[in-house]
Amino acid sequence: MQHILVIDDDQRLRELLVAFLTQHEFRVTELADSRDLARRLERDPPHLIVLDWMMPHESGLAVCQRLRAGGDRTPIIMLTAKGDEEERIEGLDAGADDYLPKPFNPRELVSRIHAVMRRFADAAPGAPLPTDASIQFGECEVVLGTRTLLRSGVAQELTTSEFAMLKVFVTHPHEPMSRERLSMLARGKEHEVFDRAVDVQVSRLRKLVEPDATKPRYIQTVWGRGYVFVPDVAAAQST
Repeated sequence: MQHILVIDDDQRLRELLVAFLTQHEFRVTELADSRDLARRLERDPPHLIVLDWMMPHESGLAVCQRLRAGGDRTPIIMLTAKGDEEERIEGLDAGADDYLPKPFNPRELVSRIHAVMRRFADAAPGAPLPTDASIQFGECEVVLGTRTLLRSGVAQELTTSEFAMLKVFVTHPHEPMSRERLSMLARGKEHEVFDRAVDVQVSRLRKLVEPDATKPRYIQTVWGRGYVFVPDVAAAQST
């Protein structure tokens, strides 16, 4: 069952959307604003976010910009009481995947959710990225476009799942991630999380990228939380 997170300060609208989306076989959770969003994303990542533009504490536009700047690619449909073209363009430029002005027919929202989800259905988490960008740390270089890990210029063998997890680490530097969030970003939301499987894969990556896998500099353990990628050695040694 696909998980939809509705963020809107209008309680009546939230209740309507929860009931309607549930009838259409979505699992729905709700928030009145963004203050608890980070914890919710880590503990129970959604397949898609329905995000209101005008909210107290932090606007939906600011939330969208912050998530995209942090590397979060969860699909977002923006809701707003205004329907002018300039605002729509601003929302899409901020990283929203679709835009729906209020008032709207809930059936149209369902149609838009399905359309956005179809666009993301073929995006395999471990696929190479359409970019020439590379990320370097220590003796290693990760070439995102070719799904390659080089160590001292020598290519290292990586499975698709190993590259997917390495890609998550190098594109989220200094961001502590739970095993649940790490697995979701690396393997996709349809997979169940097995802590031991995540730990084994992290151990494998450490052997590939660390000078000494028993004393990791780059992929560090955050006790009680999960793991964090620290690309600069100085920071790693000081923690």
